[in-house]
Amino acid sequence: MTTLTIQDVSRQSGLSEPTLRYYEEAGLLGPIARDARSGHRRYNDSDLDAAQVLACLRAMGVGIEDMRTYQANRRRGHDAAGEQRDILLRHADRVEAQIATLRVHLEYLRVKAALWDARDRGDVAAEAESHIELESILPRLEETFR
Repeated sequence: MTTLTIQDVSRQSGLSEPTLRYYEEAGLLGPIARDARSGHRRYNDSDLDAAQVLACLRAMGVGIEDMRTYQANRRRGHDAAGEQRDILLRHADRVEAQIATLRVHLEYLRVKAALWDARDRGDVAAEAESHIELESILPRLEETFR
């Protein structure tokens, strides 16, 4: 069995050392074995795998409670498949809503840039078109702030 230091796991998972310690304290990771002489954490392959899963969940914006449930369900295996699916789909819906919001923001930024480009070029017609486009975007943009 491979024994890894906290530095090794941090490097391989992308999680900082303080985050790894926090995840252990929060019950998301471990318990992690300790070196008998130094007391330093010693991670095994399974701990690294769990840390990598947590890093992925974290990158997707999954909160601590859902991470805790997800990790517990991983240990339960097939019996928890439905709950795992539901957790992931709930977060997929949240990400999809964020993408829709970002698309509106991107559209606004591009039209606004086109407006300023038209002004820079002195193109009154293009500037007027940009204003019309902005008017159509504004209600959707305002929705993203609620």
